[in-house]
Amino acid sequence: MKKLLLSLLSIVTLLTTNVSCSDQLEAINENPNAPAVQSIPAYAFYNNAVVFVMDQSRGSFSSGRMALPWVQYSAQRNYTEEDRFQFRENTNQALYTNYYLAAKDFKTVIDLNTDAATQAINAAYGNNINQIAAARVMLAYTFLQLVDAYGDVPYYSYGNKDADFQALQLLDGFEKPKFASQVKIYTDLMKELKEAAAMVDQSEAKVFTNGDQLFKTPAKLVKFANSLRLRIATRVKGKVPGAEVHIAEAIAGGVMTSNSDNVGVKYEANDINPSPFYEDFWISNRTDFAISNTFVDLLKGKLGTFGVDPRLQKYAAPNTATKTQVKNKSYVETDDLTKYVGMPYGITSAQAAGQRVGTSFWSSNVLKQDYTEILMEYAEVEFLLSENNSWNDTNYRNGVKASMERWGVDAAKITAYTNTLPPANQANVMTQKYIALFMQPYEAFAEYRRTGYPNTLLQPGGTYALNNSVAGATTYTFVALNNLTAMPARFTYPVNLQQLNGENVTAAATAIGGDKLNTKLIWAK
Repeated sequence: MKKLLLSLLSIVTLLTTNVSCSDQLEAINENPNAPAVQSIPAYAFYNNAVVFVMDQSRGSFSSGRMALPWVQYSAQRNYTEEDRFQFRENTNQALYTNYYLAAKDFKTVIDLNTDAATQAINAAYGNNINQIAAARVMLAYTFLQLVDAYGDVPYYSYGNKDADFQALQLLDGFEKPKFASQVKIYTDLMKELKEAAAMVDQSEAKVFTNGDQLFKTPAKLVKFANSLRLRIATRVKGKVPGAEVHIAEAIAGGVMTSNSDNVGVKYEANDINPSPFYEDFWISNRTDFAISNTFVDLLKGKLGTFGVDPRLQKYAAPNTATKTQVKNKSYVETDDLTKYVGMPYGITSAQAAGQRVGTSFWSSNVLKQDYTEILMEYAEVEFLLSENNSWNDTNYRNGVKASMERWGVDAAKITAYTNTLPPANQANVMTQKYIALFMQPYEAFAEYRRTGYPNTLLQPGGTYALNNSVAGATTYTFVALNNLTAMPARFTYPVNLQQLNGENVTAAATAIGGDKLNTKLIWAK
């Protein structure tokens, strides 16, 4: 039998971190204290890893104190140092490690469906080929998060035995894996998604018969693979050879065409397995976060080139809503724009107490148990199509409409807003894409670094209005930390990697131009 390495994630969280626990509990019922890899169905590893990726990248630390405030979807109400680019190392280490733990479990799905000793057993839970394809797609998604955040990283590929691809192969002698180059990784991600989509047997009714929280059908898996390939190819076109071909092939292969194609993890409507921010906000009492002033002002039409955006009431609660009303969904939306006030972004912690009075929380649509954390949605695809079709106006408007429909905006308000949209161009398309990516901070973070949009973000050294005057002062200045003069361009490698794999970390740092927060990735503007 092939060597199968059970990740820490699989041992510890298989029992505790899941959207639908019943499938996994059944899978390990024979010996819950010492599960053997070969006795656990592949779908258990797969489903658990999918949820783990979202849990560990969309919570109050991994998101709320890193990318979420940096792209100014949020501002902290108490301790604002992370908003101002203080880099929390323990959060960085956890994020980096957790991506690899999830990737290891996706690889285990492949191993269980290719090993002669376990292949037939797992065929009972779905076509082996389709399970492999789903794992390849999620490996691509996971490694995209890593390379977009750090640059060169250790990388694994199912279909490419490049000598530089050494991650997830500890038992094969790669205890200290090389860091593959960004060009090699992005090239292989596009290839993997192309091959994964091509291998899917769409005659099957389901990808997994149990535990699939994402795709359900092979057709949806293929659309996601093609759409994700379109995202990557658009990001690296002009920087990675062949990207333009991948764009054309992905579109021709079939991308998302409606909100029914959206891919996300919907959490349970209870306090046992709720969404990450619901758990942090209400159960752990981390009520440190509010919607930011710059984002509210963009939605009000005070910034940018658009009018009043009806997504404002879907993203934020009126400032008259108490925390209890937000939790219980018992407040009433209002068209009185004065009731929507963002928390000042970029202030000091000493200023926070005096400014949070009268600010709006995120809405009940966000802070709810069964919130859906989105991996990719149809609206994004329309914006990608617009960009790749000379800023096509129809695709641009389709994207805005799709985003509003997903958030439940009234049809009449959608029509009124889209009828007054300014024509499509780079600034307008990318700003609308930013609005649609609300609560998907890492994709917004990548797109801002790639394009420089939206251009409505408060920059270090910039001034903005205070909510409440202080000693006669009505404005404040955003003073960034870490000697930065702009949003961080990447995450630095976790400090503990110097001890674990120092020689390769040093080589990677040299290759990318220095292991610094302001070192730009190959596609950055």
